[in-house]
Amino acid sequence: MTRNKLTDLNNHLFEQLERLNDDDLTGDELKSEIERSKAISNIAGKIIENASIGLEAEKLKIEYGRRDIVLPEMLENKDGQKTAD
Repeated sequence: MTRNKLTDLNNHLFEQLERLNDDDLTGDELKSEIERSKAISNIAGKIIENASIGLEAEKLKIEYGRRDIVLPEMLENKDGQKTAD
């Protein structure tokens, strides 16, 4: 199973920006890309909001010295990096 990371999101956003910047796009093709960009931007915003919640949870654990608290999986740092002690 593939796990997407925020770096993947960043790559997708830049790819979409490149598609929008294509001077050969006109008319319906351009309209289609603009609609696609809006959808991608909307989803990207939700992903970033979720990541921010996870970051805030980690900050609170550190601030209150509660390393014993197990966060729900979606809020845990699963990329193998250790948070500051």
